[in-house]
Amino acid sequence: MDEERRDEIEEKQEDAKEERAKEEHIVAPKGVPPSTKKKELSEEGKQPKKDAFNIKSIIGKNKDNKLLETIRGNPWVVSTFVLGAVVLVLLFASGGITGNVIGEKDAGEIIIELAQGQIPDIEIVNVEKENGLYKIDYASSQGASYVYLTLDGKNIANPLAPTNEEPTSQDIPKLDKPIVELFIMTHCPYGTQAEKGFIPAIETLGNTIDAKIRFVHYFMHEPEETETPRQLCIREEQPEKYYVYLKEFLVEGDSEASLVMAGIDRTKLDSCLAENADKYYADDSALSEGYGVGGSPTLVVNGVIADSGRDSQSYLNTICSAFNDAPSECELELSSTSPSPMWGWEEGTDTGAQC
Repeated sequence: MDEERRDEIEEKQEDAKEERAKEEHIVAPKGVPPSTKKKELSEEGKQPKKDAFNIKSIIGKNKDNKLLETIRGNPWVVSTFVLGAVVLVLLFASGGITGNVIGEKDAGEIIIELAQGQIPDIEIVNVEKENGLYKIDYASSQGASYVYLTLDGKNIANPLAPTNEEPTSQDIPKLDKPIVELFIMTHCPYGTQAEKGFIPAIETLGNTIDAKIRFVHYFMHEPEETETPRQLCIREEQPEKYYVYLKEFLVEGDSEASLVMAGIDRTKLDSCLAENADKYYADDSALSEGYGVGGSPTLVVNGVIADSGRDSQSYLNTICSAFNDAPSECELELSSTSPSPMWGWEEGTDTGAQC
């Protein structure tokens, strides 16, 4: 049964890759979700224009029409609101936190502007700082929820689970050697948070599992267009240096310092970026879409999306539940404190928020 299940997962992965190749033939242009690529490229073979990522520029140009156009053209930015009846746009600015901190009132006004036409009776209930972000509680006739905004007002993310809905558990199939995949974006604050909790868990389990950090099938931050292929090439062609690179990168997002720290072969990396990176990203994208990944981070264990806290102990427990016979490593104790979002290895608070 174990081999059958493993074969089934691997077959599903291959089918996803083949289906993507049949439908699209080419890799999605950088910054464009694969679901929109085919239509946009059919017009005289032109490269699609990049979406505007700056929140204020979107509001300023045409508050009523541009927002709706963005939603239609980018379905991956829509997240479920309370009762599943209303949606809130999720847009990420190009780049990280700038250091230009806005006030709490301005933070609330940004959310109201973005919600116009989608949640007409939205009211801001409370704005407060939490783990280096603004947490903005809001309410409407459909219910209550909250959203996180970076202190400079340029990045916004919404937790996928409504505040009034009980979390559901999911049965994870068991294997002798579990297949564990964490889907993230390189500059998503919650993706980097998850990586920092995930790495100690998979290093503890070592060769008892097949583990890999993968990338979702869309971009939300401009740096990801260059950082994602870089990490893919290191992961695939210099795997022994991948986690050395990644641990340094998660300190403050400094790619150059991370390349030096890990001793990356630049010639080999440049060759991969020119020749193989698109294929590696297409493979990850096909799996991301095939599994139904809808946010960064998303954990997939033995072919199914699995819930887990973002501290190392929670990841260890979740993965260990997927063994037919758990190894002794599953008895070890790891940190039960969630890392902080974005950069740095400081302690933070667990959250279900995604990009």
